[in-house]
Amino acid sequence: MTDRTGTAPNPHAAQVLKLADAMLRGALWPGLGTVVIGAVVATVWVGVPGLLGALVGGAVAFASSLASLWMMRRTSGMDPMALLAVALGGYIVKFLVLLGVMMLLGGVEALHPFALALTMLAVILVWATAEAIAFKRTKIPTIIPDSSGQATAPVDNSPAEGR
Repeated sequence: MTDRTGTAPNPHAAQVLKLADAMLRGALWPGLGTVVIGAVVATVWVGVPGLLGALVGGAVAFASSLASLWMMRRTSGMDPMALLAVALGGYIVKFLVLLGVMMLLGGVEALHPFALALTMLAVILVWATAEAIAFKRTKIPTIIPDSSGQATAPVDNSPAEGR
């Protein structure tokens, strides 16, 4: 079976895309709700600077979370082992970008720093939890057969005796 390009479809990529879609659907509304709650609490707490800080913190957290899903979609066709290396590198880059953004926003007088940081932290935690729940609920096969249709024998990684 081939797709429009004449190549065999990648079953691993299809499962990763299915997971990315489920994780986005599962995390979008809880993330938005967390931004709204953070904005209301920050406004009551410190006024307009709190509102602005919470909205910017929520936007930064949303951008960070959506970047992870974008990276997941862009790398879905890669070999699973290479995908792990790209994912780790992507998280390191994302961490450094978030650190840089937070340092730049730290000096902006119109933003309340605690409202920004707490809303951002809350959105990231809620988003990650919602993604994990969506991941767990998504039905995907544990073993994805090779696209050639041939089964592969399991690898024995136990230490050899007598060596």
